[in-house]
Amino acid sequence: MCRHTAWLGTSQTLASLLHDPPHGLLRQAWEPRRMLHGRINADGFGAGWYAPEIRTEPARYRRAVPIWADASFASLAGVISSGCVLAAVRNATVGMPVEETATAPYTDGRHLLSHNGRVDLTVPLGLLRGSRGAPVPDSRCDSALLAAVVWQRLAAGAHLADAVAEVVVAAGGRDGAARLNLLVTDGSQIVATTWGETLSYRVSGGENTGVGIGADMEVGTEIGAGVEVASEPSDDGDGWIDLDDHQLLVADTRNVIVSNLT
Repeated sequence: MCRHTAWLGTSQTLASLLHDPPHGLLRQAWEPRRMLHGRINADGFGAGWYAPEIRTEPARYRRAVPIWADASFASLAGVISSGCVLAAVRNATVGMPVEETATAPYTDGRHLLSHNGRVDLTVPLGLLRGSRGAPVPDSRCDSALLAAVVWQRLAAGAHLADAVAEVVVAAGGRDGAARLNLLVTDGSQIVATTWGETLSYRVSGGENTGVGIGADMEVGTEIGAGVEVASEPSDDGDGWIDLDDHQLLVADTRNVIVSNLT
């Protein structure tokens, strides 16, 4: 359930990342090709992006309607550009509210986070309970609660990758049926996990430039220089690498590092 994607690299329009690819997030909302649970993502969508020349906090646009039904976003997406974008389309867990506040991306004011999956509500509540200064979740849905647990770890001083990995492993240990694909960014790096759902990434070099990401950099010109991380490939082009389950990906504009969570 849910599909999400993140881009880090040269500045791109939201439309070029989400709408224009033949199997981009727009199409994944109504025709996902690799989603293991559910068939359609029509319970909302959201996009977050950074404009560091204007402010440090990311901007967000979220709606509790299908992405294809929002003509205003389609118009805006062609003129908003950013070097770091995180977006998601939602297939709500049964029993969870369908509302804007339950729609990714979530933020603590600096980071953006999306959750592809589900987890028993008692798990993030248990991880939050009793902690001083625990953040107030955006919503009472499972994804918003998980985000609050990550924010809690970050506020306690954990590095982003460590916080994400710790929360996923702890939640997975308490709920054996949980699906915990998290996608998080702070504007300068992307952190992602695979836990019960699919995830792929691709590095591109762009025209007349290159970025050294990993030892086996794939060079392309589709969307510029950088790294794209997504629930499933946005096209059938070369360079996509599928991650195994229970893995942690950490990417910036120099490296992509993949390690095992368990």
